[in-house]
Amino acid sequence: MRSARYRDEFPISKSLINLNHAGVSPPSQSCINAVNNFLQEHAKGQHGFEDLEAIADECRNRFAELIGGCQQEVAFVRNTSHGISIVANGLNWREGDRVMVATSLEYPSNVYPWVDLEERGIAKLDIIESSNGGLDIGTIKRCFRKETRLLAVSSANYATGEVTNLQKLGDLCRAHDVLFCVDGIQTLGVLPTDVKAMGIHFLSADSHKWLLGVMGIGCLYVDSEIVEQVHPPLLGWRSTINRWDFDQPQFDLIKDSGRFEEGSLPYPLIAGFNQSLNLIDEIGVEEIGRHIADLLQLLSVKLLELGCDVSPSPSVRRHILTFKHNVVDTQWLLDGLTEANILVSMRRGRIRVSPHYYNTEEEVYRLAEVMESLLNISKD
Repeated sequence: MRSARYRDEFPISKSLINLNHAGVSPPSQSCINAVNNFLQEHAKGQHGFEDLEAIADECRNRFAELIGGCQQEVAFVRNTSHGISIVANGLNWREGDRVMVATSLEYPSNVYPWVDLEERGIAKLDIIESSNGGLDIGTIKRCFRKETRLLAVSSANYATGEVTNLQKLGDLCRAHDVLFCVDGIQTLGVLPTDVKAMGIHFLSADSHKWLLGVMGIGCLYVDSEIVEQVHPPLLGWRSTINRWDFDQPQFDLIKDSGRFEEGSLPYPLIAGFNQSLNLIDEIGVEEIGRHIADLLQLLSVKLLELGCDVSPSPSVRRHILTFKHNVVDTQWLLDGLTEANILVSMRRGRIRVSPHYYNTEEEVYRLAEVMESLLNISKD
């Protein structure tokens, strides 16, 4: 059962109804306190290198446990784009290699790094076509060629909320000996992920959405079996085995994902990220997912009663719902919800709703009430 403690973790809930966690989430109070405490302690000279590394190791370990990987397979990155770009620019591409991506569906972070490879003549790009606004397993299967080196997808579509079947795609990649790269930011923290079971080789995500952290910090997972196929695009003192010997440089790259952390880490942000991961673990990803799904089911029923077009279908809807009204202007509805202190967003002409664990049924009903009021006004 939810408790007042989780509600109190998010002061925003006292003045706004925040249903935009697929955009930018407010950090929890625990996360804020962790960052502040770190800075206060650091200002007093209370942190040595061992203390700093202990904080980083704990956070890496929490992230690894969340996704079913190992700590040595996790590197800190600034954001999801940073992680994907490391893979795109570091993989040991071979002549004739091809990359598959649904450019019309993906967020730009999971498009531009792959398009750039083709622009520079490094790898060919095969565009996965979509006729229904989602990834079709059969279509992807037909797109595989003997030269296909990598498939890049998002764990859920940022605009529609449709959840990707990573297990089936991972199995497909295994069968065709294709590397599997996942932009995981739209599901980590709300839907279970097991990179080993799903056959994922690369996964990148930062903490400012469903993980309830802060902007500017995230993690990249690289499977230990193929990590040495990826040369770090950026290099620095942390990239090598003897990283702590500053006086006698020896260029021998670390054999795990630590090779992708080229310089000093953003320890204050890592401290906050670690606390956010702790909060997610305390509640439980499956519990979070169940609660959000229940809220969206309630909202779906209300919106359908108001004559709204609701998507995605329940078969692929878990944590994000989008809607529009076929008569009333969507931007006008969005403005009305904003004026009523309800935070949602618009993607591809539809209003996107993405609640989290601390949101309540009362808040969902409030959105429906405001929508009913706006639709009545539009009739006058």
